Amino acid sequence: MSSNATFLISVIYAMPDRQVELQLTSDGSLTAREAALQSGIERYFPGIDLARVELGVFGEFVDDHHVLAAGDRVEIYRELLHDPKEIRRRRARQG
Repeated sequence: MSSNATFLISVIYAMPDRQVELQLTSDGSLTAREAALQSGIERYFPGIDLARVELGVFGEFVDDHHVLAAGDRVEIYRELLHDPKEIRRRRARQG
């Protein structure tokens, strides 16, 4: 890729009642964490700690240094309120 080529990536965050997807441009050096921080998504969801949340690209967890490719979608994961495995165990015990 030439040094002046840019491409689009998306940053998305979802709550049970709404989701926001924002577009950013990258020159090929933007990491997942940088994209989350630069997205401005915290304007829509105050209280997100973008420096600490877990991130993914198309459903796969990525680390802070994952360099994004054209068309990547950075997903900002929210903390689970309840462990899905524990919920299934409780339901199984209750019959």
